[in-house]
Amino acid sequence: MERVAFMVEQTGDRIPCMLNPDSVVLRRLAGVQPRRSSGGALSRGVLADDPLFYTGGGTTEVLLNLLFDVSLSEAAQQIDDVRSMTRPLFELSQGRAKTSGQAELPLVRFVWGKAWNVLGVVSAVSERLECFTSEGAPQRSWMRIRMLRVGEPEEPAQSLDEPIAPSDISPEEVSGEESDFYSVTGEGMGDDSSTERLDQIAFTKYGSSSWWKLIAAFNNIDDPLNVTAGTTLRLPPNTA
Repeated sequence: MERVAFMVEQTGDRIPCMLNPDSVVLRRLAGVQPRRSSGGALSRGVLADDPLFYTGGGTTEVLLNLLFDVSLSEAAQQIDDVRSMTRPLFELSQGRAKTSGQAELPLVRFVWGKAWNVLGVVSAVSERLECFTSEGAPQRSWMRIRMLRVGEPEEPAQSLDEPIAPSDISPEEVSGEESDFYSVTGEGMGDDSSTERLDQIAFTKYGSSSWWKLIAAFNNIDDPLNVTAGTTLRLPPNTA
């Protein structure tokens, strides 16, 4: 079964969730506001509703309720505090400093199989902790995440359904020192998954999922959606 995860756009870090949510709530707020003039709102006593002005834009919210419990962890070592599992998600709502001195929220993708791929920022997180040990360490967390969708980059990733064109550079032209290798494990792609997707590999290695076609052509892969675990891919250098 595919597992919900959050992909940090800038770093490529993948933050998996322990259990998939029972429901996903979508909330849309359109970009409208009451019409006004220099003298104030355009309203009269005979109107039942204020006249509205469509400003464009608006916001789309994704609301998730997630559960974490140390007793359900598959980690080899025993986890003493559930907050060690939820901290990466909690920190997504904290601004990080830029070189200019300004802070910004990291862009994050909410990914769930092939059905959900939403780019946005985590605007709010709440966490209810339960089942405390004698030392006060919580063992269970009910986490609620509020995510605001943002626009995709101007140059979206190419569709995985597009035909794969031959690469301008062949593996024989690249020395072993220039190229890199990637072993497909399927780890983190689901409880029983044995494949990975080339666009996810491309994003992890190059920071752009649109590189999947070059990797596919470089390795003579026909199905970019299902690369079998155990496969070793030869990755072209950035100059390719």
